[in-house]
Amino acid sequence: MEPRLNFNEKGKSAFKAMYGLTVYPSKSSIEKSLLNLLYFRVSQINGCAYCLDMHSKDLRANGETEQRLYMLDAWRESPIYTDRERAALAWAEAITKASVSDEVFEEVRRQFSEDEVIELTIAANTINSYNRINIAFRPVAGTYQPGQFEVHA
Repeated sequence: MEPRLNFNEKGKSAFKAMYGLTVYPSKSSIEKSLLNLLYFRVSQINGCAYCLDMHSKDLRANGETEQRLYMLDAWRESPIYTDRERAALAWAEAITKASVSDEVFEEVRRQFSEDEVIELTIAANTINSYNRINIAFRPVAGTYQPGQFEVHA
């Protein structure tokens, strides 16, 4: 696929505004590995090749196993994810699909503080926004280098 336009170049002021949303969850007590797992899962749902490339490489560079990446699409049927990860993944999926049930909310509240639920919500919404921008403008997938866009809070 050919890129439609270079949003990194032409959309610098828009990226600057979005960067604040990216920084917010990175300052939280939520594990970086869990945030990246959430970003990867949401990108799977949305079908964003660029973000899948990015987050899979960042996850692997930070020690995530291939097995957990391969099984993430079926996390509900896999025993290798913690209760905390399951709650975060269910919450992110519900936000992505705009279908948040009381049951999913109660589970995320059992695993996370109120501040962390807010941080997870911002993280899920932010990756959804990045997915949509990348799907619209088609940056070249496969070129990302681990840590290339590391957030420095």
